[in-house]
Amino acid sequence: MRKSIKIALVFCMAGLFISANAFGFKWPWEKEKTIKIGINAPITGDIPKVGEGTKYAAQMWLEDIKAAGGLDIGGKKYAVELVIEDNEAKAESAVKVQTKMITEDEVLAIVGPQASKQAIPAGGVADNYKTPMISPWSTNPDTTKNRPYVFRGCFLDPFQGPVVANFITEEFQFTKAAVLYDVASDYPKGLAEFFKKAWEGLHGPGSVVAYESFTTKDADFSSQLTKIINSGAQVLFTPQYYNEVALIVQQAHELGWKGPIVGSDSWGSAETVKLCGKDCHGLFFSTHYAAAGATGATKAFIDRYRKTYGYVPDDVGALTWDSLGLVQQAIKDCGALSGNIENDRKCVRDALAKIKEFQGITGKMTFTEEGDPIKCAVIVRISDNGEYEFYKSVCP
Repeated sequence: MRKSIKIALVFCMAGLFISANAFGFKWPWEKEKTIKIGINAPITGDIPKVGEGTKYAAQMWLEDIKAAGGLDIGGKKYAVELVIEDNEAKAESAVKVQTKMITEDEVLAIVGPQASKQAIPAGGVADNYKTPMISPWSTNPDTTKNRPYVFRGCFLDPFQGPVVANFITEEFQFTKAAVLYDVASDYPKGLAEFFKKAWEGLHGPGSVVAYESFTTKDADFSSQLTKIINSGAQVLFTPQYYNEVALIVQQAHELGWKGPIVGSDSWGSAETVKLCGKDCHGLFFSTHYAAAGATGATKAFIDRYRKTYGYVPDDVGALTWDSLGLVQQAIKDCGALSGNIENDRKCVRDALAKIKEFQGITGKMTFTEEGDPIKCAVIVRISDNGEYEFYKSVCP
């Protein structure tokens, strides 16, 4: 009799387990399958709006994952957690939080840092620990150079520099240019050099008639701008961040500068126009996407972001969205996760490298062997209403 009861209990428990699993019930002692994705962003520091856009886009992405019941990998649903860390817009902080996320939090992949000054050293950490990283916004070649585990979601400065030089030449028929850049920051320094090389390739040696620099956190550019005005330059190229653009443009106009001032993708933040005002109306810059006039998935992202956060997302937000989409695609392409973090990181890295024609909201992307996407650039004009209007696209 006792033996019969035991057998009956065994069958009863087995039936409970089968029924529970069939309906997706999780027993209290079952370990939840959770994928951790790191976000290395400048939440504080010199460019907090960049960090804000990163965080907001990441939160929107996570909302979609949760709404779908998790990330489906080979028929299994995995919960996803974002580990968001503040790099304070400092290289040393970016390295510190990168190391923490990899060694302590055991993230599967990392999105960010954004700016090259933080992305280059943090990329070294990611590659050393063989953890896939994708920087949405870093255009400096050194971010991915000789780093198999590091990718980016944007075009490179060797492409952007000639794009701007060619645009100015075709649009204005100018032959003399000036450059003003931060010599202490990797991104503007590198882009200034690529622009100068491209411009002189078009117009000959010495056609960059003024090549002026300053150091991070400088706020008075009168000396450099006076030299630029006296140089005979017809156009000024300044690849600086939003917190510096307003000061440079306003001071240039106060000193009597009458020519166009052209920028780069670092101008893309909504804060540029907010701080610069009418001084920036009518100016051009190269970037990754244009919000005004967007259609399809790009418009849907913009409308949702604006409704949720109260303003139009900049290129950082859009590129972060695409970068997370790329990570998501790579994880799904693995087909399954082993539970061994080292093996799973390698799988995600290999899957990222194989992605072809990913259709992002900032354009179609296929990765090169160096982890860089082949994609187009956009020239944007700042309208008289302060909107970023699409002007033209330039493709490789």
